[in-house]
Amino acid sequence: MKTCILSLFSFFFFTTLTSQKINQEIAVDNQQPFLIGPINVEGLNSKMYQNWYKPNYINYEVDVAKINSIKDKISEYKILLFLGTWCGDSKREVPRFIKILETINFPLSNLKMVALDKRKDSYKKSPTGEEWGLNITRVPTFIFYKNGKEVNRIIENPIESLEADIKKIVTQKPYTPNYSKSLHFD
Repeated sequence: MKTCILSLFSFFFFTTLTSQKINQEIAVDNQQPFLIGPINVEGLNSKMYQNWYKPNYINYEVDVAKINSIKDKISEYKILLFLGTWCGDSKREVPRFIKILETINFPLSNLKMVALDKRKDSYKKSPTGEEWGLNITRVPTFIFYKNGKEVNRIIENPIESLEADIKKIVTQKPYTPNYSKSLHFD
């Protein structure tokens, strides 16, 4: 019986993993295509998005001194990132954020990126509902988790700088993100 349940669980887990498309692109008449659902860095580096991703990545100078001081602490976190490949703030902040993570060798397997829809009927939603219950009203939103619990988030743009804001979050210093009136952190 135990083997049967384990096999059934494995089947559903595998089916769920393989049914989720990564870097799914949506084309809307007379508009630029955009990514939706789970994405990765390769999707952002693809031909359609590299015109904004690459320059914002390459031209950003990481504050190495500030970020190196938290290198060990940040590895304890998982990060869930909601963005819109159609959103100016996402186009600016996400490449910078990725460059910071890569600079400190953060395991990108601990980063999950979800691109949200821009169409009116599904605005700021993903096809599989990863945003459900997380109060995602602005993008990008970078949510930091430790031991499965949300610690804090950066909403739309940093208060001081990405490096300074990340440092406050992972060292658990007082930090209040933009647009945080409805958020509660225990």
